[in-house]
Amino acid sequence: MKNTTLSRKLFIRIAPVVAVAILVIGVFAFNSATREIDNIYDAQMINDANVMWELLRHRLEDPSRQYPHKIGDIDFNMDNQLALNEDADDYADAHMFRAWVGDRIAIYSSTAFPSDVPRRSLGFSNFSYNGEKWRIYSLAIPNTDIVVEVGQKGALRATLVSNIMLNLFFPLLVLVPIIGFLMWIGINSSLRTIHDLVRQIRTRSPDDLSAIPTDPLSRDLLPLGRSINQLLGKLGHSLTLERRFSDLAAHQLRTPQASVKLLLQMLRDADDEAERRQLISALVESNDRASHLIEQLLRLARVSHHPLRVEKVALYHLTASVLAEFGTLIHSRNLDVSLEGDEDLDVETDGSLLRTIITNLIDNAVKYSSDGGRVSVCVTRENDVCRLSISDTGPGVPPEERSSVFQRFYRIDSLHTEGSGLGLAIVADIAERLSVKIEMATPDWGSGLRVDLHIPQNV
Repeated sequence: MKNTTLSRKLFIRIAPVVAVAILVIGVFAFNSATREIDNIYDAQMINDANVMWELLRHRLEDPSRQYPHKIGDIDFNMDNQLALNEDADDYADAHMFRAWVGDRIAIYSSTAFPSDVPRRSLGFSNFSYNGEKWRIYSLAIPNTDIVVEVGQKGALRATLVSNIMLNLFFPLLVLVPIIGFLMWIGINSSLRTIHDLVRQIRTRSPDDLSAIPTDPLSRDLLPLGRSINQLLGKLGHSLTLERRFSDLAAHQLRTPQASVKLLLQMLRDADDEAERRQLISALVESNDRASHLIEQLLRLARVSHHPLRVEKVALYHLTASVLAEFGTLIHSRNLDVSLEGDEDLDVETDGSLLRTIITNLIDNAVKYSSDGGRVSVCVTRENDVCRLSISDTGPGVPPEERSSVFQRFYRIDSLHTEGSGLGLAIVADIAERLSVKIEMATPDWGSGLRVDLHIPQNV
């Protein structure tokens, strides 16, 4: 069953339902036929009892008659009556009647019970005689002691029900394969749209991520088609970003690689020891810049594939630990750094990714602030959102460029500080994954840059 087609699975699941439905219908038909036949034959027995009374009332009311009197068998061969219906003989001996006057039998049929079988109760009753079940109807004649008793074998009714059910069963037995065939055709016809959809996806080349047409899809398959198109769109966007990232990374890595190559050539040709030491120092610095660029590139590439590990994070204490990592640099630059706000504020998010955002923003604030400048960090709550504000006394970012600084490798021309142009791009990518909103403004003291992070308490 592991490699069974969808058509066969559906057929295997639907066929038993149809079979059970047919079986249930058969049971209902059997019960209905039995009930209707019982009603019809009971009505016939009532009619027979009344007819027998009308036919025999003069004999039964005549006191001079000698009883008991047996009515002879009906000659069905007379005038070849059986030729009218050859099956009539099967039911000829299934009836009997007895007429009682007081406690004795006055008139009875050849198929009647013997006189030692007592009279049955008035109305309908069931009785077993010689291993056969009988249905008895006793009609009491008003103002007399006469009772007309007619009987009918239960096998007569059971046989009639069986014949009716067999007559229904055999045509149904022929129809079952036809029903199965039509079911199979209907299932395959209904799945044709899915097969076409699979064929469209299977025949696509890896570079073809265009949307599949959804107009031919049925209402049930329309969500599937739209979901596939959304996935194709995301894949196309991801591949575009990957190609753009690869191109930009290759372009950015050429500069430090060329610088290192040039410095090595100059070091090879240098004759003066002081010049060599200066070149080695420049070489180490160029290598550090290349290493930092590579680290930022790898970090940026990992952001989109990093699985989220949601946990409770103490925002104030996480920010304090990040500031502590910059302690040496802050002290050497004689910066005035402050942290204030709600110390008990918690958010449920990915702690490592949030730490990366805070680290990059504080790194920028420290790097761009002049010696003796100021960096202020504030943690507050606004309804269901936590706000982390980082303000500095650096040159700031012009309002017209605040949306562009989050692009990869973008650097502001007015700033001459060395950098890869990836720090804020990493911040933007992580913020999108964590549903963090970023805003830039000017600090309250009138110069520099303030970055506000609006962090939801639950990712």
